[in-house]
Amino acid sequence: MSSAIDLLDDCIADLEAKLNLSPGEVLPASASAAAVAGGDKKHQSKKKDKKQGGGGKQKAKPPKKQKGNVANDDQPDICKLEFKVGQISKVWTHPDADKLYCEEIECGEPKPRQIASGLRPYYTEEEMLNQRLLVVSNLKPKNLVGFKSHGMVLCAAETNEDGSENVKFVEPPADAPLGEVITFEGLPTPEPFSGAQVEKKKTFKACLPGMKTTDEGLAAWDGHVFVTSAGPCKTSIKGGAMR
Repeated sequence: MSSAIDLLDDCIADLEAKLNLSPGEVLPASASAAAVAGGDKKHQSKKKDKKQGGGGKQKAKPPKKQKGNVANDDQPDICKLEFKVGQISKVWTHPDADKLYCEEIECGEPKPRQIASGLRPYYTEEEMLNQRLLVVSNLKPKNLVGFKSHGMVLCAAETNEDGSENVKFVEPPADAPLGEVITFEGLPTPEPFSGAQVEKKKTFKACLPGMKTTDEGLAAWDGHVFVTSAGPCKTSIKGGAMR
């Protein structure tokens, strides 16, 4: 009967022959990894054939397609967007864009969101820092002059007599917690779309015509006020478009 050492030597010799190696020659690291990977694949293939039966002649059934979250298209368009209470914790000027600020915004998430906003003509850095606001949080990230922006801040605008614009933040109540998702007076609880769905269906663009502040400066969509657990969201601009 062959000893264990003899059997091992035979296995090594057989492997050296298959790899065209001289006896005792060291296998290069890259070739070793490839050989192990190839052996694993063959082993897995044999196991698969055994499970299927008939030496692999029987075709395996294709896996069933899993359905993802189905978007609720029947809800009002504004409910397909997600607005979160946020606060700017860090702000700096974009090095390559004259009108852009780069911000880090606390939204009750594990880490701050980085967002770029074209607000340099309207706010100083000091005014931006610690500002409480609303973040449109389910937009697909976009590169703005090399800075990846994960959402946008919501503002209201009005045109002055000289043709210039006045732009102000839409602000949540002081007691509204960071990260709270906005609801809309008189509308069902929002079921926000994914960023890809919002972009594909042009949901934000569809909502813009109805997004206006009331005569009291309350943020609203088609008259439905933006509300938090601490009350409505508002701005100093009355009857202005929101964007």
